[in-house]
Amino acid sequence: MPLFERSGLAPLIIKGRRLLPVVQGGMGVGVSAQRLAGSVASLGGVGTLSSVDLRRHHPDLMARTEGHNAGDAAKALIDEVNLIALEREIAGARERSGGMGLVALNVMRAVTEYASSIKRALEHGVDAIVVGAGLPLDLPDLAVDHPNVALIPILSDARGVQLIVRKWERKNRLPDAIVIEHPRLAGGHLGAAKVDDLNDPRFDFERVIPECLAYFEKAGIAGKIPLIVAGGVRSFEDIQRLQALGAAGVQLGTPFAVTTDCDAHAEFKRVLAEASDEDLVEFTSVAGLPARAVGTPWLRNYLRAAPKLQAVAQVKSRCTKAFDCLAQCGLRDGLKDWGQFCIDNQLAAALRGDTHKGLFFRGAGALPFGKEIRSARELMMRLLGAPLQPYTA
Repeated sequence: MPLFERSGLAPLIIKGRRLLPVVQGGMGVGVSAQRLAGSVASLGGVGTLSSVDLRRHHPDLMARTEGHNAGDAAKALIDEVNLIALEREIAGARERSGGMGLVALNVMRAVTEYASSIKRALEHGVDAIVVGAGLPLDLPDLAVDHPNVALIPILSDARGVQLIVRKWERKNRLPDAIVIEHPRLAGGHLGAAKVDDLNDPRFDFERVIPECLAYFEKAGIAGKIPLIVAGGVRSFEDIQRLQALGAAGVQLGTPFAVTTDCDAHAEFKRVLAEASDEDLVEFTSVAGLPARAVGTPWLRNYLRAAPKLQAVAQVKSRCTKAFDCLAQCGLRDGLKDWGQFCIDNQLAAALRGDTHKGLFFRGAGALPFGKEIRSARELMMRLLGAPLQPYTA
């Protein structure tokens, strides 16, 4: 906090809590779990758990579901086990936070167990719910009994912001903050309809932020909804520039994914740290959304095979998953224009550091410490303007 006070940056205020203006983005499967989220919160920022398939961090829960791969009973078991894992991860993150910052949960609107994950998290003391990959029009209804929990949608343009605010106002609730994610710069699933839209100027922060602030002014809610921008943020100077535009804070994913506090395997961090923008590939994922990831041999091989796989896509013919997966999936549902691979298998392989099978999501831009893997504390200090210190392995 003393470093922040000297930085000249404005605090991020959510639900009356004065926070550092840095949010760690949610990253699944299991990349941002209790260790990373708790560490970031303990430093005074917003640490974010990712909800999907958290059982992978709990060997006893994985053992309970071993061999249960099909049928309604298997789905019910795996879904409940993942909710137990979610409870554990929230408790662990809150303990690590020491009462500082906020512990948030990121839930994709596109997953089938979206509502149950949110309800379980609310019951077990999460501070904020962050929702992307779809419009969370029903989030105020799900959280109606939890007015003290911050509700934060992720959107990419001013039109989406206006839609959410208008719909939520009818439910007597405003977003407690809104993440504005730039599809051209972020990693993972991106907030555009198709890959060709990623460079649309309507997503540029220089346009979106003023448009949103002008709408808030016109709607009589100026100053009530802080904007948090995400995508390509890498430095103290980036935060200064974005706050000057009117943003209240920033969200970063990849820079936190390559910290020692990240919950993923060391090889996962190495792959992300050593990748450059030239190594990144944009493609259509199984969720039908554009995505950005490191062009590993697996991903490049898949993209070469994708046209043939899409040509023979068949409804409900190849999926062996029985749990909280996507509500619509290109592979499972035979959607030929969507991705034709199992995203849970590939992201779980990345979590283990398997470079032959893993899908390694990554955002654009050089990392604050280059190829070095440093702590979340060092990253936060760097983002607040501290000079670069010599690296000690």
